[in-house]
Amino acid sequence: MAETEAPKTRPGTKRIIDREEAARARRRRIESIGRWTLPLVVLVLMIVLWDRICVWNDIPKYILPRPGLVAETLWNDAPILFKALLITLRTTILALLVAVIGGVGLAVLFTQSKLFEMSFYPYAVVLQVTPIVAIAPLIFIYISSKIVGMLLCAWIVAFFPVLSNTTLGLNSADHNLRDLFNIYGATRWQRLRYLQLPSALPYFLGGLRIAGGLALIGAVVAEYVAGTGGVGSGLAFTILESSYRLNIPRVFAALILIAATGVVIFMALSLLSHLLLRKWHESALKRES
Repeated sequence: MAETEAPKTRPGTKRIIDREEAARARRRRIESIGRWTLPLVVLVLMIVLWDRICVWNDIPKYILPRPGLVAETLWNDAPILFKALLITLRTTILALLVAVIGGVGLAVLFTQSKLFEMSFYPYAVVLQVTPIVAIAPLIFIYISSKIVGMLLCAWIVAFFPVLSNTTLGLNSADHNLRDLFNIYGATRWQRLRYLQLPSALPYFLGGLRIAGGLALIGAVVAEYVAGTGGVGSGLAFTILESSYRLNIPRVFAALILIAATGVVIFMALSLLSHLLLRKWHESALKRES
């Protein structure tokens, strides 16, 4: 019996496929380069425009300092600024950790008890939608420790994204797999450990990225409120003190540090998400365009 011959690819078809592969590879290279170069080009243009506006309009440094003066202040005042940054960063990280522990713990309780979720989830929503600027002064009135007060303010802001995303993830496990676990007689905790928690991981990491930036915002707002009470602390108090002294270059330097810290936190949490999801989840898998 004659063996079946494999179908041969026509030379023209092969050339078309090769061209398409080369075009896709070229697009990927362009996107990879543009992802880093385009933001840098925009940043350089913005800095040049900022500097030219100051020169063309002869703006005093106590109103709008030139970028070079801000960079010089950032270098000269580095001991003061980075000491304040460490205080702000400590509050941010502690608040984020407490938000993760509390948010994930409550999310698990919500999925295990519908009665518990119906009783307490609305209050979590109320806590989220109430502006932290309105709550912070009351917190510092009733709590004597300024450190605990700042930590509580930052936690309030960062808590809800972790809770809501994790709850959504735990409730989004595939119903067919749920039925399979029930058929094999899995216990509630086995279903939670082997099905719901892995399914909720992408949702949790998405909420964590949001909570990281919100924790920094909450820490800065809390420091503003504490600073108006005469309590020296992190970068927000440095901004307040510098603005009172009309040291506007230091204000801009502190703002740059806050923005850079937020970017670093987001990038670190994005890297963590990629490392945990890259081998199995669609959001982290490389796709061909």
